[in-house]
Amino acid sequence: MKNLQERGHLLTEQVNPNSHNLDQLSSLELVDLFNQEDGRTLEAIASSRLQLAQAVDMTTEALGQGGKLFYVGAGTSGRLGVLDAAECPPTFCTPPELVQGIIAGGAGALVRSSEDLEDSWEDGSQAIALRHITNLDVIVGITAGGTTPYVHGALEAGKQRGARTIFITCVPVEQFRVEVDVDIRLLVGPELLAGSTRLKAGTVTKMALNILSTGVMVRLGKVYGNRMIDVAVKNSKLRDRALRIIEDLTELSRDEAGELLNKSDNSVKLALLMHWSSLEKEEGDNILSEYQGNLRAALKKVGITNQEE
Repeated sequence: MKNLQERGHLLTEQVNPNSHNLDQLSSLELVDLFNQEDGRTLEAIASSRLQLAQAVDMTTEALGQGGKLFYVGAGTSGRLGVLDAAECPPTFCTPPELVQGIIAGGAGALVRSSEDLEDSWEDGSQAIALRHITNLDVIVGITAGGTTPYVHGALEAGKQRGARTIFITCVPVEQFRVEVDVDIRLLVGPELLAGSTRLKAGTVTKMALNILSTGVMVRLGKVYGNRMIDVAVKNSKLRDRALRIIEDLTELSRDEAGELLNKSDNSVKLALLMHWSSLEKEEGDNILSEYQGNLRAALKKVGITNQEE
């Protein structure tokens, strides 16, 4: 293979001394060892807390100005980005285009291995061009080992278009350097199965993406207290959740909560605003629109400030 890069020095490729006899362990010993090693993920998140907070702030500002969030990765890293993006619409009622996952190989790579496609810098760059990314947008490049050309092609193309960039990897800076706005290093150490970054590296990456997307949505006003007041009421489970949120926050009965939810066209935040302010739907809708859907700001506008749980 042309220009084969030696990667044995990378933290994610090294051999874990704690699992030298992995193939000789009992099932219970295997479970205990995995549990022990997975504790490293919490340490890694704690060590990256400042960078994660910076990423939340930067992304919140960008989306508040009309930008979009793009995750870019290959293999496990790409699948995790697509998963996090796909979960935003039902959880926060965001349009599908607001948070997008880009994976090397496209949709087919979600269900079958296509690791050979991660080596193309040009494909990563082209993926950015096809989505017409601008200086309002944020690109999160995800690569456990730090070196994936597809991801770096996307990041470089994004920077050329003025986009803000975030890098998430599981190797230290001295092993691979990159110029981005926020550099997040999730150092969980070598995997129990050497090089299998779907393990601790995948777990800690999912944790970081959970924090980033949820943190951004909280900051954008899509949460009230710890309730998902922008939940998309698309099925019976989500309708039940919406009703319970209204019941808990208003002390209405189940039937009363259902009637209010119907009046608000299944918008929990609008239902709450209507109940607490006695506004009609149209006026409540207008006030929420004026404050970009932020319920606390809308309540303050109408002189209501003490509707706490």
